[in-house]
Amino acid sequence: MHTIVLASRNKKKSQEVSELLAPHGFRVVPVTEFADVPEVEEDGQTFAENAAKKAREVAVRLNRWVIGEDSGLRVDALNGAPGIYSARFSGPGATDESNNRKLIEELRDVPDEKRGAGYICSVALSDPTGTVQVACEGTCRGRILKEANGSGGFGYDPYFLIPEYHLTFGQLSSLVKHRLSHRARAFSLFIPELLKIRDRFE
Repeated sequence: MHTIVLASRNKKKSQEVSELLAPHGFRVVPVTEFADVPEVEEDGQTFAENAAKKAREVAVRLNRWVIGEDSGLRVDALNGAPGIYSARFSGPGATDESNNRKLIEELRDVPDEKRGAGYICSVALSDPTGTVQVACEGTCRGRILKEANGSGGFGYDPYFLIPEYHLTFGQLSSLVKHRLSHRARAFSLFIPELLKIRDRFE
């Protein structure tokens, strides 16, 4: 197994990425397993900029291959918000619960047919010198429900309905989610590019 560091402190995100890459011979290690790696300031204007920045800074710090990932929710009725601020939508100290409360409150008077939304995931791979070698992005469209359904996933997943399945990301099995989700779609583009340079890994 080749080892790649994931520049994320989100345990559920690390688990998802591990499950996506394990069949291809890659072991994913979260950045939390390394001491003294500071948080990367996500000050980019796009998901892609933030993903690349996380990959580059952690790669140089650890002298390792690193995946940077940035993802979030864009809601049509909110002009694309929360967007790159998805993880901190409700302010300092934001949690999934507080972010979801704010989202539902802001959509309180929006009818079902206007609650369209899209999850976006950007992925970047940096080599140990801080040079990005692969960058991909995937999206998944759905609709925001008024009430949570399901306890799986994380973030806004229990409110994000996939119309074709009549289920939220919080209800879908990991097997189905690994085919449909924005992260799965980004990694379906990312993995073939990663495999092309596999021989450069230790």
